[in-house]
Amino acid sequence: MSISGHAIVAGVMGWPVAHSLSPRLHGYWLRHYRIDGAYVPLAVPPGEVEGALRALPKLGMAGCNITVPHKESSLACLDDVSNIARRVGAVNTVVVGSDGQLTGTNTDAVGFRDNIVTNVPGWNAAEGPAVVLGAGGAARAVVAALADDGSPEVRVINRTEARAERLADDIGGPVFPFAWNDAADAMDGAALVVNTTTLGMTNQPPLVVDISALPLSAVVADIVYNPLCTALMETAAARGNTVVGGLGMLLHQARPGFAAWFGVEPEVTDELESFVREALGS
Repeated sequence: MSISGHAIVAGVMGWPVAHSLSPRLHGYWLRHYRIDGAYVPLAVPPGEVEGALRALPKLGMAGCNITVPHKESSLACLDDVSNIARRVGAVNTVVVGSDGQLTGTNTDAVGFRDNIVTNVPGWNAAEGPAVVLGAGGAARAVVAALADDGSPEVRVINRTEARAERLADDIGGPVFPFAWNDAADAMDGAALVVNTTTLGMTNQPPLVVDISALPLSAVVADIVYNPLCTALMETAAARGNTVVGGLGMLLHQARPGFAAWFGVEPEVTDELESFVREALGS
């Protein structure tokens, strides 16, 4: 549909930002729900994010998503930040209030949770220990979601153990750091394994991890979505584990922002997933 002078405008702020799938994703919803609006890429160089964020209300924009490298630095540039964003230490969604105030939150935790539940109906974090590979921003969101949902134990495995220790201290709850060399042992008795690193992503080094001790009843998830089926997922599926890919997390984490900006609760459908997959050549 055509855009009028009353159009609601949002976007995604990052550097670089041309690779982002968010304009394609939100553009699909805007067309599907016949909303008078637009979602645009906003290329903001490092060091200029505060000025760019403060320009949002001046430009009449409803808000934006935040992607690398601005997720952490945006925390100090906003008028209000949600509890989950402070715990995770990063913002990925900003909403401009009617008074021009900027409120930031992080939707990665809900995106991760909704993706797992959608693909594994009846899944419950309380069913058993979880193993999280990595200790970066995505890991912090995943660990927060698991801890909040009642996981009895979250084992965080990272090559730099001190970073895993900081994550455990910041998130709180039953979160325990492990050295990367202890990854194979950490799999024993786990009900869920989540790769939050970029290892295994297209043009990145492979993820090498031993899952032989992992129960066949465990779910194996990878937040990487390019490729759609990673080597970790292939190995896990071949031995009989249920696997969940990362594309659904991308789609589900976008829903709260779209609802806040455009006033419609969007659905994640097979048609939407196929449309986004086309951009990945899949």
